[in-house]
This record gives sequence, structure tokens and C-alpha cells, in this order.
Amino acid sequence: MELKHTLEDRFLRYVKIDTEADPFSDSSPSTEKQKDLSRLLVKELHEMGLENAYTDEHGYVYATIPSNSKKDIDGVFFCSHVDTAPDVTGKDVKPIVHRNYQGQDIILPDDNTQVISATKYPQLLDKIGHDIVTASGKTLLGSDDKSGVAIIMDAMYQLMHTVSDIEHGPVSVLFTTDEEIGRGVQHVDTSLIPAKFGYTLDGGDLGDYADENFSADSIVLTVHGVSAHPGYAKGKMEHSIKIVAAIIDRLPKDTLSPETTSGKEGFIHPNHIEGGLEKTVVTFIIRDFDTSALEHREKLIENTAKEVLIDYPGSSFKIERNKQYRNMKDMIDQYPFISELALDAMKEAGVEAKPKAIRGGTDGAVLSHRGLPCPNIFAAEQAIHSRHEWTSLQDMEKAVETILHIVKLNAERI
Repeated sequence: MELKHTLEDRFLRYVKIDTEADPFSDSSPSTEKQKDLSRLLVKELHEMGLENAYTDEHGYVYATIPSNSKKDIDGVFFCSHVDTAPDVTGKDVKPIVHRNYQGQDIILPDDNTQVISATKYPQLLDKIGHDIVTASGKTLLGSDDKSGVAIIMDAMYQLMHTVSDIEHGPVSVLFTTDEEIGRGVQHVDTSLIPAKFGYTLDGGDLGDYADENFSADSIVLTVHGVSAHPGYAKGKMEHSIKIVAAIIDRLPKDTLSPETTSGKEGFIHPNHIEGGLEKTVVTFIIRDFDTSALEHREKLIENTAKEVLIDYPGSSFKIERNKQYRNMKDMIDQYPFISELALDAMKEAGVEAKPKAIRGGTDGAVLSHRGLPCPNIFAAEQAIHSRHEWTSLQDMEKAVETILHIVKLNAERI
């Protein structure tokens, strides 16, 4: 395909907009600034001819290119999220394009202790001659998932202007907010997406394709201790912080923790603690590719708490489990053509497909269990959620080509 890409300009424009999500906010979106990018995307979609593009009160963006065929072709949608992770600031991002990369260390100018090297990121050795985009050293880049946003926007531009002769059914876009804090599609109205399946563009290296992910729940463990004046506490005080510390210490360390697992191994991860002498609350996330294993993870935490509290007869605990998302594979396996379509499209784009499982979740996982099967395609995101975040413009262009081939092949299979 001979394409006139708008990708680079879009991506550099999008990453400069601060869209960091806030996990401690109850609003939707969690930060109003996410809507700044949503409004820009609607404006640009209108400019390329998608008059039905709009954004709602949650910052979601919906738009559809109507079918141009007389055949009854199933609609397909493409999804990315506008927000960035709160792990590293997304304010005042200064993207830098390193043209014709030749394997050298990339020293980020605003903090020269931040060095992106092929030793640490061996994927760079496959990017010789590419144009690599990084931040300047004090922020993340925002490639997760503004790479996906720019890829989808460029693909829509191509369908409207460069390859408008490609026969296709309805092609929809969905841009979400708050994906990074687990609320990405919480308020999505699926009736506004005229499609039977879709793909998230929120993946890593060239060719990565994922149709399975962790099933995920959160566990909230609340421990109530016994308060006493510290000067007269002997035989009376039962410190809730120390009880929680003992519970965490007794959980497995060499297995079932993020730092000691890989592949399809699940884990238990304490990710937030807040408390004092009398009451402490710890939040765990539990993950496994086998959904049924989540119950065993919960029981392990509960039984460990019971064992620890034997030594604290005046104290008590409560445990709550909250559903987060489920393995998309349970749904996608029912529609094998969806994966076949993506893999064939990559082949047409000259990309070697690398099927894998995601050790995390995506909007697609939730959408799949809401009746819209939605695996994940590479978006060239590297070193995400860090100051070392980087991406290849050439790999992103291959993702654009993959979308266009999906649209084309979807029409041809009817």
C-alpha cells in the first residue's frame, strides 16, 4: 500500500497533552484534562470527514466510517485509550525523534542519568535505521497508549483519503479514558459501536498479538487491632500495622509474587497500605490466566491472616474480593476467525506475527466479556510507564497497515 502517513505529526501532538489518570479520584474521567485530547480527536475526525464523531461526558470518543459496500459486511472497531499511567508524570512531555537510529545509547537531555541502551532494551537492535521517539528524561513519553491512538487516527485518515477505494463494512473507533486505573470501558455504550468484533491497539513490539490476558480481582484486607497508650501497652496493645506486616511477610516470596513470576504464572501483589495502630487496610491485586485460581489466591490470603491472628486474640480482620476483569481468551476462542483475520493481516503487511499472552489487562478484555470480542494488536510501545519509554515510528506505520488489511480482508471473507 502506498500511504501518505500523518502518523508522526499526530503522535508528537498527542503526547504533549497531559492526560494522566488519577486512581484516587471518583469522577469519570478521573481527571478532566483527559478530555483535552478527546476533544482534539473529535475535531480531527471531523476534519477528515467523519461527521458522526463525538465525545461524551466521560471523555469517550465514538466515530464510524460507514460501509461503502453493497454486501452485508460485519462492522469492525479499533480501540485505544487516551490516558497515561500515574506511575511517572505525564506533564510537560517533550518528545524527541532520534532519526536513523544506529544502535547507540540514547542519553535523555533533561536528565543525563536516564540512558536508553540496547543492553537494557535488546529490541533496539532490531530498529537500526528506524526513527525512535523518546521523552526528554523527566517524564514518560505516553506511547501507552497514544501510539495506539495515533495509529488508529492515521488508519482512519488513510481509509477516508488515501485508500478510500478499499471495500469495507462499517469501521468504528473507540477511544477510552482511565484504562490505566482499571476503568477504561466502565461507561462505554456498546450500542453506539456498530460492530461485532474489534481490536485494541495497545501492545508492544512489532508483530505482538494477544488474545489472552490475566483474569484479575482485587482483595481488600482490613485488620482491626487493639489500641493502648504506648507507655502502658504491655500485654494490651495489638498493633494493626504489625499484624498486616506479618501477614504480608508470610505470603510466598519465591512464587506468587510479581518479581518472581513470568509467562503464565499468576501472583498476589500488595499494592497499597494505609493505616495506624487500631486499623490498617491493605489492597492486593490477584492475577492468573486460569480464572478459577483466583479463588485459591483469596483463600491463601484469608488463611494466612487467620494463622497470624492466632497470636493476636483481641484483633480481627475482614476480607473483600472485587471483580476487575477476565481472560479474553474465554470469549475469543468462540470466534476463531477474529484471530485468523489479524494474523493474516500482519502477514499481508509484511509483519511476522508473535502470538503471546498479556500479563495484565486491556479494555479489550472487558469488552470481550460484554459481547464484543476484542484481542490486542501491537502498537510499538516499549519500556512503558517509565522515563525510558520509547517507540519506533516505522513499527507504528506497520500497525496502520495491519488495520487497513484487517478492514480489507474482513470484506473479502464474505
